[in-house]
Amino acid sequence: MKLFGFILLGLAPTAALAQLTGKVGPLVSFKDKAKNKTCDITDYGAKDGTSDASDAINSAWKDCKVGGLVYIPPGTYGIEHGVSLTGGVSSAVQLDGTLTRHGKGDSNQMVIVKGCSDFEFFSGNSKGAIQGYGYEYLRDGKYGERLFRFEDLEDFSVHGIAAIDSPAYYFVFDTVSNGEIYNILIRGITVLGATDGIDVWGNNVWVHDIEATNGDECVTVKSPSNNILIESIYCNLSGGTALGSLGLDTNITNIHYRNLYMNDADACFLKTNGGSGTVSNILWENVIVHGGSYPLTIDEAWGRDNGGHGVQVSNLTFRDWYGTNKDTSRPAIRLECDPHVPCYDITLDNVNIWTDKGSHVYWSCENVYGSGACMKKADSTSHLSTFTTTVSITAKPTLSMPTMSGDLTTPPPTTTSFTIPKMPTSFYPGVSQISTLLSLDSAGGL
Repeated sequence: MKLFGFILLGLAPTAALAQLTGKVGPLVSFKDKAKNKTCDITDYGAKDGTSDASDAINSAWKDCKVGGLVYIPPGTYGIEHGVSLTGGVSSAVQLDGTLTRHGKGDSNQMVIVKGCSDFEFFSGNSKGAIQGYGYEYLRDGKYGERLFRFEDLEDFSVHGIAAIDSPAYYFVFDTVSNGEIYNILIRGITVLGATDGIDVWGNNVWVHDIEATNGDECVTVKSPSNNILIESIYCNLSGGTALGSLGLDTNITNIHYRNLYMNDADACFLKTNGGSGTVSNILWENVIVHGGSYPLTIDEAWGRDNGGHGVQVSNLTFRDWYGTNKDTSRPAIRLECDPHVPCYDITLDNVNIWTDKGSHVYWSCENVYGSGACMKKADSTSHLSTFTTTVSITAKPTLSMPTMSGDLTTPPPTTTSFTIPKMPTSFYPGVSQISTLLSLDSAGGL
């Protein structure tokens, strides 16, 4: 259980202000749950190997879903029919082994956790993993099961898990509150979209210490969401961090991104087309981008038209960015808002983006008002007219861009499975890991 709050001081009145609203994480420690009752899946018929352990895990959960801990010991356990963990109260799952996709599954996800409170899914030895063998689908341009779906959770945490080679999405957090998601390694094929690393929507959630290699966004906020803190994110050959895609009745506010490190990934991609609703009070700060395709982008003409009159975007702040754009045919800074609802109160403060090659970059602004880049200034929100402008920049800014020792230069293979890497302990240059990894000793002697 953690209480984490912060106030951003000394900002202009229109700058983004976001904070967690209270405690995040489970209410009772996993050690106390284990002492109350432990259900080891090997006592329910699970065997180390490739055979299906779905029924054993589901049976162990049935006995320990109220006040207990399901233990998955070191070893390899197949998942064929899907694991469904629903209706838990003050419970935990400790994954110290590896779950592998066994055969062509008959469910949409390998593991679903739904309708639980005071819940923890974690690895006690920081070696727990799930292996999806996604290459068997993705090499043919097809998709299979998601790895994890967490739905309708409150007072929860998920941590210490490696998610490898998913056939589709890796982690989906659907309508969650008071949660902490951290010390997660995602490693997968980079050639197909719809392989998001972490998608989250909900209230009062802290996401930190994440490394992702995948074919789409590494951490994405969906609607509805408010009071979410996302920090120490390492997108290591990935789509990057994003808001969206956003459709009708969007409601996103009070989101804080900080300490984002992008290796061939994008730091901000807000994307929508013909949606409705609002996005407001968002801050991105301390950002390093090594070669993004869309390093800093608001695009309200992205993808299919949802039939609305545009998402109203306001009060966004981008502060202390250093990066490069790998494709000079695209804007290094793209701020393109819907003509029906121009963006306003947008602030770029010390944003420095250059190019990996060439001698210039350009900025594109449409229907956007604020301070910085090619935006127009506005004295009132009642007379925001439409406009389009581009600016070519030939003066290279001063860039402060350290690298990470784990930067990948070659993506994972698409024709064969690959090994599970060791859990990282660094996610942003010069910033310590927020929560140390668990060891078998610290897990309470299971």
